[in-house]
Amino acid sequence: MKLLKKLTESFGPSGFEDETRKIVETELKGLCSKVWTNTMGSVVGLKKGKGKASQKKKIMVAGHMDEIGFLVSHVDEKTGYVRITPVGGFDPRTLVGQKGMILGKGKHRLFGLINVAGRPIHVQTPEERKKELKVSDFYVDLGMPGKEVAKKVEVGDPVAWRRDFMEFGDCYNCKSMDDRVGVYVMIEALRKTKGNTHDIYAVGTVQEEVGLRGAQTSAYEIEPDIAVALDVTLALDTPGGEPHFKISELGKGVTVSIMNGSLISDRKLVKEFRDIAKKNKIPIQLEILPRGGTDAGAMQRTKSGARAVTLSIPTRYIHSVNETVHKNDIQAGIDLLAAFLSK
Repeated sequence: MKLLKKLTESFGPSGFEDETRKIVETELKGLCSKVWTNTMGSVVGLKKGKGKASQKKKIMVAGHMDEIGFLVSHVDEKTGYVRITPVGGFDPRTLVGQKGMILGKGKHRLFGLINVAGRPIHVQTPEERKKELKVSDFYVDLGMPGKEVAKKVEVGDPVAWRRDFMEFGDCYNCKSMDDRVGVYVMIEALRKTKGNTHDIYAVGTVQEEVGLRGAQTSAYEIEPDIAVALDVTLALDTPGGEPHFKISELGKGVTVSIMNGSLISDRKLVKEFRDIAKKNKIPIQLEILPRGGTDAGAMQRTKSGARAVTLSIPTRYIHSVNETVHKNDIQAGIDLLAAFLSK
């Protein structure tokens, strides 16, 4: 799991995926005949198929490299406190007392603490305790005088969570499993793919969290016949949820999406993946996600369209520093995708 650890711990908020892209690019170069980075910053690897040119199809497989994060919106030169604005969707409750990192002026890696503006609970009034938190209430404390902060940080600098990769029980935990685990599945499945008939385009996309942007532009470039998005999905198998709201469960297999907020999956592709799973005894779950989309939604609508589907790794605590996945589901995702690509 060294690669998954490296991917999840890397710094890569939407629009600033450089560090993650270098990792993905290095891995793809060992697996593909051609690797390039397109205009928006998505990295593409081509693994050519062995079939006849007239019969070959283009299969685009995409996992997004970006993670939710922030941009610096204000630097207080007197106090050194830095205000932030979100890039991607956040639940403010997940921000209290977290660690963060700012890439200041493109070169300064500064570690800090993300805290909510206001007084601690010891001296709060009853009204203050009832106040609903907003992302705009938070700031970053870099532990430096204001003048030093101003020299190294400016408006527009990216900010991301800091969290170390952890293995516990049968699970892996870190920030940015969404969607570095999808990127990991793509790379490992490509490593396992043998004798593919069709041309495979493995793409680490950018800016998924702010509108599926890298997938859309990459698909316009590639013009795929078939599009497979690799992402995470909600595992609501924790206390406080009802059985019919679980979406998916950890340890029960990779999910094959029937529908999500951006896509109704191609029915023939869904059936094909189900048949492959049954034949190879790979555990899968069928998924309907009422809200939230994937790169497949953008790839499906490119030019004249592509047959599209999403495979997802069930994940607890999505969009927090504690995104948690199960070893068996990751392996199921790798096995299922590799079996599909090897046809």
